[in-house]
Amino acid sequence: MSGNNCTAVTEFIILGLIDDPTLRVIFFVIFLGVYAVTLIGNISIITLIRNSSQLHTPMYLFLSHLAFVDIEISSSVTLLMLIKFLADKTSIPLGGCVAQMCSTSIFGTTEFFLLAVMAYDRYMAICNPLLYSTNMSPRVCTLLLIISYVAGCVNASIFTGCLLNRSFCGPNKINHFFCDYSPLLKLSYSEDNLAEILPAASSGLMIVVTVLIILISYVYILFSVLKISSTEGRSKAFSTCTSHLTAVTVFYGTSTLIYVLPMSSYSTDENKVVSVFYTVMIPMLNPLIYSLRNNEVKEALRKLMSRKHLFS
Repeated sequence: MSGNNCTAVTEFIILGLIDDPTLRVIFFVIFLGVYAVTLIGNISIITLIRNSSQLHTPMYLFLSHLAFVDIEISSSVTLLMLIKFLADKTSIPLGGCVAQMCSTSIFGTTEFFLLAVMAYDRYMAICNPLLYSTNMSPRVCTLLLIISYVAGCVNASIFTGCLLNRSFCGPNKINHFFCDYSPLLKLSYSEDNLAEILPAASSGLMIVVTVLIILISYVYILFSVLKISSTEGRSKAFSTCTSHLTAVTVFYGTSTLIYVLPMSSYSTDENKVVSVFYTVMIPMLNPLIYSLRNNEVKEALRKLMSRKHLFS
């Protein structure tokens, strides 16, 4: 990775979110709490889905994978952030830095596709209810999950490949709280501008494809719901979609700001704030969105708690 006559960088120094010692302690407590809620919430969602037979449907299979992906995204970023709050100097080897960037890219892209798959599932359930069990068979669900994870690996390989073709032999201080692609690119050297264009194009394509799937699915859902004569029937149909739409809006809004807009359109501090929301806050919010706004999840939780109370 060192194509010039200079000493290759072997480790990077993470500058983190803030320098003030008092604020670092406060932020450590806050983000430790956020990470704990993220783990408890997402693990609870996975456990609830596995132990509640009424949730053994494609919709909740995809939700359990979304919870797993959120745990991976949060863990790959938050742990390093917490260490930085406690230490004056936090360094990470070059290999570890690339691995962290690759991990966030894999699971971040996978989340795009899982949200699109969940929209397609809602389309099948509402627009083709009689064929739902056939169109969303275990084999089809497995295939959709494989596509989601493979898409994450493909996008991450583009990011990683572009980065590994650059030379790192100058500054090694990353002005961020984790090894994200943009701050790493600023520290690299190459006369080839492909590393600035290709990852943005790849991420943009992934976002466009998944957004189209979501939009088309919900256009058909809207027309189908409007054909329902009873207000109660419409409300019930829409209620199965509100949690997903909330998660889609929050996730796509922040991730688009990071990976699609040009780097010159926002400052480093703005990038940090958006990245905190995307990598730390959203994984905590998703289980809350799906549990607080989903009657089936709340009912399954009540049944599970009452079952445990009877056997205790």
